[in-house]
Amino acid sequence: MTLDAVDHLGSSDGKRHFNACHFTESAPRYDIATRGLSLGQDASWKRALIASLPEVENPVCLDLACGTGDVAFQLADRYRKATVHAIDLTPAMIELAKRRDAGRRIRFAVGDMSRLEFPDGSIDLVTGSYAIRNAPDLVEALREIHRVLKPGGTAAFLDFSKPRGPIAQACQYHLLRWWGGFWGLALHGNPRIHGYISASLRDFPDDESLAGIFESLHFSRELSRPFFCGMMRLHVLRKNDPAQS
Repeated sequence: MTLDAVDHLGSSDGKRHFNACHFTESAPRYDIATRGLSLGQDASWKRALIASLPEVENPVCLDLACGTGDVAFQLADRYRKATVHAIDLTPAMIELAKRRDAGRRIRFAVGDMSRLEFPDGSIDLVTGSYAIRNAPDLVEALREIHRVLKPGGTAAFLDFSKPRGPIAQACQYHLLRWWGGFWGLALHGNPRIHGYISASLRDFPDDESLAGIFESLHFSRELSRPFFCGMMRLHVLRKNDPAQS
């Protein structure tokens, strides 16, 4: 992994290429990294994401940027009769997820959240942990999510939350650059791996701006819950009925 995030995250094609390389390299130790980076809180945040979802009978679910499958497995556990699809840009992540899925409950596939291969209005629930921040193009991805969701369908996303104001953003940037770099060095001998998180937030909107994007794309934000002293945030969105938009 020799790519510099700053050189690639400024365009959708560059970000897609960078993420493919980065997550291929980090896949074997990704689960250890998420536990370490979150000080062991990652699993509880994902449980909170699942708990925030509405009761839906026999839903069709789609987990984006599924990684090794944590959220997809929890979806299958909660909704016993659900059809659960899970996609990730990186074949290495999908292979690891399939190995964990001994019961073959999940339909894992390589896929791009900005180019979803699902019909309009076919999905009841969309989830993503650390997904939308890594979208090659955030607005394009959210439009795709809106397209595939049924009217009134729910999307829930867990991701880093960018504060308002240059001082708070600078503090967050340097903290994440150091902390991510530490885990990249510890697990891979390369601080660029996981150290990229700070760079990925440079062009990511702060929470107020993100709420405006959701609204402009005809989502209602039903829940906004902070974690980790506000460093992380859970967003639960509902697709507005077109007749009411």
